[in-house]
Amino acid sequence: MNSWRTVYPMRAGAGQRAGRWLLGLWLGIAGPALAAVPFVPADLSQVLEKLPVAAADPEFQELQALRRQQAARPDDLELALRLARRNLEIGRAQADPRYYGYAQAALAPWWDQPAPPAEVRVLRAVLRQNRHDFDGALADLRQVLAIQPRHAQAWLNQAVIHQVRGEPAEGLRSCLALRRLVSSLLFNACVSGALARSGQAEFAYASLWRALENSTEADGEERLWALTVLAETAEQLGDAKAAEQHFRAALNLGRRDVYLLGAYADFLLDQNRPAEARELLEGEQRADNLLLRRALAEHRLNDPAWQRHAEILEARFAAARQRGDDTHAAAEARLRLELRQQPQQALELAQRNWAQGQREPQDARLLLAAALAARQPDAAREVLAWLAQVKLEDRRLTALRQRVREISS
Repeated sequence: MNSWRTVYPMRAGAGQRAGRWLLGLWLGIAGPALAAVPFVPADLSQVLEKLPVAAADPEFQELQALRRQQAARPDDLELALRLARRNLEIGRAQADPRYYGYAQAALAPWWDQPAPPAEVRVLRAVLRQNRHDFDGALADLRQVLAIQPRHAQAWLNQAVIHQVRGEPAEGLRSCLALRRLVSSLLFNACVSGALARSGQAEFAYASLWRALENSTEADGEERLWALTVLAETAEQLGDAKAAEQHFRAALNLGRRDVYLLGAYADFLLDQNRPAEARELLEGEQRADNLLLRRALAEHRLNDPAWQRHAEILEARFAAARQRGDDTHAAAEARLRLELRQQPQQALELAQRNWAQGQREPQDARLLLAAALAARQPDAAREVLAWLAQVKLEDRRLTALRQRVREISS
């Protein structure tokens, strides 16, 4: 699971108002659900999903009003940015990729310009990142920062992309640029997340915990990010009790967050608590990454529903490939490995995911596990080299790395 949000909230003022649209956006396993080809149930009376009545949905009405305004004023940049940001926000909350397309459509007059306005570049970077075009996203952000070196949102996005690509040192440099641009908690969460991935997990955990305790006036989004980073860092250190405490505190903030749900579900599965994971994800159907974890929990509980959910996911993955979309490789690899017991296919998908630049701890874990299951330890060489380079501390990866070395000898 890609654990870094695409962007984060900024402190009160103009910077925060400009950036609040991107709160909580996630990528990878917790990213937007892929569109699916139709699933044909054996029983035509079977209810697959309950959808809201669009006309009565306040968000639908809001977007329709904004679209009408844009149709009347197609050259209004501020209106276009507002519509694009709102689409991104709703797409993240609902795990619905259609809204990312709507966001790009709102920016169409400026999208292909060689030098679009800075805020269009930032949005374009987010959408490129969502498609795993990390080089394109970074190019946009570098252009923004060359003109506006104090653009906090651009530094945040850049830090996130470097983290996703397994480049914690570069991510740390982007985080350090935020020292006087964002709140203390946000700055510490960014820095600690980078340090936790580069051999300083204990220091990162302790410093972020102190920052959180001292940030009594931080808003909910900042606290949610900090708590999630703390939970995952505690997992790296093998402290399940602390990880549970932080995950629960984040959930108790009452803010729906697709990434948080997926991360906590993974924790519960690692702790051999599949019944709790299934309960946590009850009713989750749209987000592929949540449906995958729901199916994994059902499989461990011998709940036959896992078969139907696996078929739905496979149909979605196939439809995505037909569209030329290969951003689902990690999720499909896990399905092949853990549900279908197809280690060779899982290994090929995990390798493709790694080659795409998805290089977070969970991506390394997936590739190591697939290499072990396929009895091909040499396939894990690049991951082992990366782990040595970044000096990542993670108890779960340490065990897998040792097993790979054992069967290699």
